[in-house]
Amino acid sequence: MYRYNNFDKTFVTERVAHYRDQTQRYLDGKLSEEEFLQLRLRNGLYVQRLAPMLRVAVPYGTLSSDQLRMLAQIARQYDRGYGHLSTRQNMQFNWPELADVPDILADLASVEMHAIQTSGSCIRNVTTDQFAGAAADEYLDPRPVCEIIRQWSTAHPEFEWLPRKFKIAVTAAAEDRAAIGVHDVGLRLYQGEAEELLVDVYAGGGLGRTPVIGAQIYQGLPVRHLLSYLEALMRVYNRYGRRDNKYKARIKILVRAMTPDGFKAKVDAEWAHLKEGPSTLTPDQLHRMQGFFQGPDLTPTPSAATLLADQRLSQPAFDRWVRHNVTAHKVAGYGIVTLSTKATGVPPGDVSETQMDAVAHWADQYSSGEIRISHEQNFVLPHVALSDLHTLWEQAAEHDLATANAGLLSDMICCPGGDYCSLANAKSIPIAEALQRRFEDYDYQHDLGDLDINISGCMNACGHHHVGHIGILGVDKKGDEFYQISLGGHAGHGVNPPALGQIVGPSVARAEVADVVAKILHIFVDQRLEEESFLSCFNRLGLQPFKEGIYASAP
Repeated sequence: MYRYNNFDKTFVTERVAHYRDQTQRYLDGKLSEEEFLQLRLRNGLYVQRLAPMLRVAVPYGTLSSDQLRMLAQIARQYDRGYGHLSTRQNMQFNWPELADVPDILADLASVEMHAIQTSGSCIRNVTTDQFAGAAADEYLDPRPVCEIIRQWSTAHPEFEWLPRKFKIAVTAAAEDRAAIGVHDVGLRLYQGEAEELLVDVYAGGGLGRTPVIGAQIYQGLPVRHLLSYLEALMRVYNRYGRRDNKYKARIKILVRAMTPDGFKAKVDAEWAHLKEGPSTLTPDQLHRMQGFFQGPDLTPTPSAATLLADQRLSQPAFDRWVRHNVTAHKVAGYGIVTLSTKATGVPPGDVSETQMDAVAHWADQYSSGEIRISHEQNFVLPHVALSDLHTLWEQAAEHDLATANAGLLSDMICCPGGDYCSLANAKSIPIAEALQRRFEDYDYQHDLGDLDINISGCMNACGHHHVGHIGILGVDKKGDEFYQISLGGHAGHGVNPPALGQIVGPSVARAEVADVVAKILHIFVDQRLEEESFLSCFNRLGLQPFKEGIYASAP
């Protein structure tokens, strides 16, 4: 992974000192609430319903064991003993004292971490495939490009005060696990002829109040032009994006207003002034960055598969875990392990300081010291020998991190909702728990197959409900919490292109949500063809049979 140089260390350390001074001036009454607002946002600090929330940056979801241990220490010392894994591969602390945040940032800086640009109207944390650098279906590791974008965008003087927040996602695998179609900018990397690294650029995607699938505006951009093209794109957005209405300020609104072709024309015109300029990447620059991401030296051991097969045959519970939570690695004899945080009764994505320490220990013992955070709010160990899987599974089970449900119904995405967030219209966590308890039977989940349930407490869509196979959105009705159900959404991974869910009908009360989901699943089981997935079944049947099944008995 990328290691800080002297400039990086100085930059982050000085940023901590600046923020410490700003915080003290605010506490002394020398800065107003309005003056302090943008300063704290630029350092990842929100004021939520009950307490401040600090969002720590985990660039492209990659952590070292030492960094995770520091996060565990922060959870113990400054929070209530846990952290929250976000859908953007960051970690959030829900209970820090405002006066303690500078000390937390100093602790983070000591292990090459920070909270810079995790909030505010700027370019946020660049995200990518949680299996990057390890996946068998990967064309190349996208993280060097992510790091180049991160360095380019951090404290960029021209793009620190954008019309609204800006999110970039990158993929370089056959299966898009980064959901590039629903980001402000999505990038697909691949090798062209003569092994030249090329980029397809998508713009104007996003969820929230106005969900949109991004449009491709450039195909086959040579990677040496990536930064200059992004700079041109950001200039067009910065110049023409709405600043008079925050609900219409995202780039997706601008692209729709201009049309993708019109937006592309503006970007191309701007790019004409930047192409081959100082932002052009040289082969040496790219090669240097790739050097940070060479990965561990793994020796192929095809024979390990035989031992694993015997272990799976003798222990059905272990077999279930391997089937769902272990993904093919590019090196024979290794696997990518998803450590599910979705044990029944635990808010999705919440991890205790004890669990963090355990994962850090397993990373050192089994995964070359490397950890990932997934979009699905789970931990990932990317380089585990197949011969170590059984021991790891036993140890993970002792810490409630061995639930065999990756990709199944109970592996749901869920925002913190009304329990924490001041923007939420309704609570998300109780809905997740009700569904976990209603459908926790493994055999039933396994029979249903891959199924994404995504839950958001408001239209900001932090739970990505728009792209859930079953999406659940909390809404407010005269002070009461209700939930709107949508079906058929998809983030774009696998063989299906990204799609936005279709709203089934009127929202339902909290007590009815699990019953409505049960009706949806009953229709699916009754109507599916052999081996047909929920998404394929929905695409074949359409919305109407599900709508009729849900509301047929309604008065």
